[in-house]
Amino acid sequence: MMCQKFYVVLLHWEFLYVIAALNLAYPISPWKFKLFCGPPNTTDDSFLSPAGAPNNASALKGASEAIVEAKFNSSGIYVPELSKTVFHCCFGNEQGQNCSALTDNTEGKTLASVVKASVFRQLGVNWDIECWMKGDLTLFICHMEPLPKNPFKNYDSKVHLLYDLPEVIDDSPLPPLKDSFQTVQCNCSLRGCECHVPVPRAKLNYALLMYLEITSAGVSFQSPLMSLQPMLVVKPDPPLGLHMEVTDDGNLKISWDSQTMAPSPLQYQVKYLENSTIVREAAEIVSATSLLVDSVLPGSSYEVQVRSKRLDGSGVWSDWSSPQVFTTQDVVYFPPKILTSVGSNASFHCIYKNENQIISSKQIVWWRNLAEKIPEIQYSIVSDRVSKVTFSNLKATRPRGKFTYDAVYCCNEQACHHRYAELYVIDVNINISCETDGYLTKMTCRWSPSTIQSLVGSTVQLRYHRRSLYCPDSPSIHPTSEPKNCVLQRDGFYECVFQPIFLLSGYTMWIRINHSLGSLDSPPTCVLPDSVVKPLPPSNVKAEITVNTGLLKVSWEKPVFPENNLQFQIRYGLSGKEIQWKTHEVFDAKSKSASLLVSDLCAVYVVQVRCRRLDGLGYWSNWSSPAYTLVMDVKVPMRGPEFWRKMDGDVTFSWPMSKVSAVESLSAYPLSSSCVILSWTLSPDDYSLLYLVIEWKILNEDDGMKWLRIPSNVKKFYIHDNFIPIEKYQFSLYPVFMEGVGKPKIINGFTKDAIDKQQNDAGLYVIVPIIISSCVLLLGTLLISHQRMKKLFWDDVPNPKNCSWAQGLNFQKRTDTL
Repeated sequence: MMCQKFYVVLLHWEFLYVIAALNLAYPISPWKFKLFCGPPNTTDDSFLSPAGAPNNASALKGASEAIVEAKFNSSGIYVPELSKTVFHCCFGNEQGQNCSALTDNTEGKTLASVVKASVFRQLGVNWDIECWMKGDLTLFICHMEPLPKNPFKNYDSKVHLLYDLPEVIDDSPLPPLKDSFQTVQCNCSLRGCECHVPVPRAKLNYALLMYLEITSAGVSFQSPLMSLQPMLVVKPDPPLGLHMEVTDDGNLKISWDSQTMAPSPLQYQVKYLENSTIVREAAEIVSATSLLVDSVLPGSSYEVQVRSKRLDGSGVWSDWSSPQVFTTQDVVYFPPKILTSVGSNASFHCIYKNENQIISSKQIVWWRNLAEKIPEIQYSIVSDRVSKVTFSNLKATRPRGKFTYDAVYCCNEQACHHRYAELYVIDVNINISCETDGYLTKMTCRWSPSTIQSLVGSTVQLRYHRRSLYCPDSPSIHPTSEPKNCVLQRDGFYECVFQPIFLLSGYTMWIRINHSLGSLDSPPTCVLPDSVVKPLPPSNVKAEITVNTGLLKVSWEKPVFPENNLQFQIRYGLSGKEIQWKTHEVFDAKSKSASLLVSDLCAVYVVQVRCRRLDGLGYWSNWSSPAYTLVMDVKVPMRGPEFWRKMDGDVTFSWPMSKVSAVESLSAYPLSSSCVILSWTLSPDDYSLLYLVIEWKILNEDDGMKWLRIPSNVKKFYIHDNFIPIEKYQFSLYPVFMEGVGKPKIINGFTKDAIDKQQNDAGLYVIVPIIISSCVLLLGTLLISHQRMKKLFWDDVPNPKNCSWAQGLNFQKRTDTL
């Protein structure tokens, strides 16, 4: 029972000790610090200082390797293998500065005063420690490296990090419990040990409590309790995308990619090596992602590295980026390439080095494509070494084979170097046309990239800015614009659709050409959707020839949208394969019909109508669907076959018939004396044909007319009648419309080819019987001759079946008796 109480008291004492350590935890700085561990029986005056809790507020000084100067907390560990010798661990530095340690007294573990770090460095085990929060805020990392005089081998060490993130209530952390510390095992190698602690993003601003347990060669050490705020020791990743270029002013521009994933703004530091001899480090800290280096000379090389850190000064410097090397050529052009638009000006600068000697700018001449010497009036002397040439009012570059640029050469008076600058001049005058549909729901814009297709590697994009009301007097490129997705069509045009639209809003739009050399913008244009409407075509279009006036009357209905006053345009012409159109304008917005004078009242006319705004804005609509006039016969009937011209009661026709010729050709072919076949072709025009009527009679007789009514879709017909071969017949084909009878097609007699065939057939009728009779006569003659020959050469032989005496005899004759 007494033993159990003793253990309870002991656990309670350890818990109180941890709570006390919370307030005495060592605040980790965002730099490297040292951990010294040594025996407590070292003779040093500092150990004779009275016991008491030291001040744990530390003063830090130094730049990248700041060292803790003041008093620090420490702890001791009993090592049974060394007769329970306590190895003290404390934080300090290598310059002999003091660090605080724990000593033993009769009352137990008590915090002692300051000792010199040199004692621990000589007698104990020493580590170099650096802790930071990873740049992506996913891991907290502590790295330990043994100092050179460390008596223990690092690969034999086992290191554990124990940590706790206590909850915060009212901006104060709760006291940690003994069992609340979590343990992670550190990975050790010949170079050192590294410990990884996962920290939730929600607790990046909490106080992280931790201490290290180190076992090496059978000896255990424990560091004092440490505290830090992970968000204040962030170590960014090294910058990426490091590259260099000579600027238009002849300086070396060192630039790198911005770290968009960094949790806070960063500052950067650059160092570079010039010609492998001079090391320069930028004195100023830059917040931009670039740095200019002046006095760049031809034939020089630069090796550059950059690192980053939080802009507010907290945290840790990142590692240096991978070194990048940039070498300037013997002839330096700045800029080396220019992308510009038609009508603009452009200038190139040049420094020429020939055989380790820089050519004077007065001796430099300029050539274009090595075929055209540039006039000296375009030269400028910038300095003793820098020459400049300027091009004014540039024209578009004409591609020369695979070269889509002009080569600009900087030369001395004797020769030109093979290196050159590149000049790209693009025509950016791109026409953007927009059209609002007749329902006023969307606006479609189209444009062609044909003028910029020579710029290889470029992309194009339509950008726009919508003004709340109307267009400005002079459109300009707005700093806040939006891109619009456009689709390339089969005809080579890009098409963009704005939906929904604001009819009275001004849409300022332009085409942006993006290229690695920069970007160009086409001249902006402003479009008001209400001013580019293409109306729907007029509907319910009708056309007719008036009976009383003999005019072509056209009527229509205007579209519902837009509500503006509209003008109309009528086109009309004779119906046929190739229509010769005539047009008529109607400017009366209230008009819904028009009467036109035409030359032929008995012809079929086709009519179409379209419309647009009366004020001239917008576009013409599409043509309406075609409308056709109907053929009307206005003459009084004179004569005709009574038995079919009145069969519909109110249908009559005149003689001669109407001038409408729907039948183009008619042919008659006799098959026999009782059948004749008629075939015909109709006009391709779109007539409203009801049916056809066939008439036939003997040509020279007035009476005896016969007729048949046949469907309009029939192209040939067999007439069964008694036809006299020696007579001539007249055949007529009448087209019958709803309005009357069209002009008939009449032929007198059979088709000539049929007559010739009939005559040829008559000869056959005579020859064939003669040939047949001759064949029959010849056959009879052969049969009779055959019988006579048998009697001449053969005797009659009795039938053995009928004669008893003839049975058993061989009546075969010898063939040689013949």
